[in-house]
Amino acid sequence: MPYDDSVPPTRRARPLLVAAALAALCLTAVAGCGGAQDPAGTDTGAAKPGPEAEATASASTSPSATPTESQPSGATPTTPLPHGPLTGRTVVIDPGHNPRNREHTEEINQQVDIGTGRKECDTTGTSTDAGYAEARFTLDVSHRLRELLRAQGARVVLTHDDDRPFGPCIDERARIGNEAKADAVVSVHADGSAVGNRGFHVILPAAVKGGGADTSKIVKSSADLGARIAGHFVRTTGSAPSNYIGGGTGLDTRGDLGGLNLSTVPKVFVECGNMRDPEDAALLTDAGWRQKAAQGMADGIAAYLKG
Repeated sequence: MPYDDSVPPTRRARPLLVAAALAALCLTAVAGCGGAQDPAGTDTGAAKPGPEAEATASASTSPSATPTESQPSGATPTTPLPHGPLTGRTVVIDPGHNPRNREHTEEINQQVDIGTGRKECDTTGTSTDAGYAEARFTLDVSHRLRELLRAQGARVVLTHDDDRPFGPCIDERARIGNEAKADAVVSVHADGSAVGNRGFHVILPAAVKGGGADTSKIVKSSADLGARIAGHFVRTTGSAPSNYIGGGTGLDTRGDLGGLNLSTVPKVFVECGNMRDPEDAALLTDAGWRQKAAQGMADGIAAYLKG
C-alpha cells in the first residue's frame, strides 16, 4: 500500500544501568503516549491513518478482533524473504492505537486484565494540534520499520494493520508477541505531553509479578533491547533523549502498562517524540524524519538480535 503524506483532519521510572551505554552512544551523535504515568506523516513506502493504546495475540477473552502479520492478518508473506543477517528471527511490531478507536469508545473503554489490575482495552491516542493522529503516525512508522527489517531477512508480524474496527486490546497485543515467539517486540508510539517537553524515550518493563503478569524473565533482555534502540535512535534521527522523562537517558521503566506486563518475550515501547510540542510535531509530521525514526529502531533491533 502506498504511503500517504497528507495530514488528515482528525482529532485530537526509573533509568537502568544501561543508561551509561546510552550516554556513550549519545556522545557520538547530535545531541509519546506513555509519558509519565499515562499522558495523554510519510515518504515512499506504506502508511495509513490512526489514534492511541497498547496490544497482543489471539482474540480469546479480549473485547477485540483479529491479529495481523507482515501481509494480511497473520498470513505468511506472499513473497519469499531475502536471506540476510536477521534470517530466522521474528520481530513483532505493535503500532500504537487504531485509527477507528474513536468510533468505538464503548468497546475500547471495557476493562481488561493486565496482571496487576485492570485497565481500558485501548485508547484513541493523541494528535498534533493540526490534527495528525498518533495512530496514523504509528502505522506509517511501523510500515517503514517492517520493510527495513524484512530486507534483512526477519519475519515481521504486525499486531494490526488498520484492518479491524478497533483495538486490539492491550492484553491481546501482548498475546500476539507471545504466541509468535518473537525474538523482539517493539510498540511504536508518540507522546502527548506539555509544550516544551521534547525528545524521545523508550519504555522498559519493570519487574512485575501478579495475576497473569510475570516479567522476571524479560526485564534484562528488554532493557538491552531498549538501550540499543535508544542509542541508534539518537544517532540516526539527531533527536535528543526526552528532557522530561528518564533523566536524560532516554529510558523509562514502568509497571503499569499491560502490553509490557503480560509479555513473555523481550518488549519495549518507543515514544518517538511529543506531538503536543510544535518543534517535535514538525519532526513527527515530516516523512523524511519518520524514515529516520524507523531506521533508528531497525538498527537498534538488529544490533540487539545480533548480540
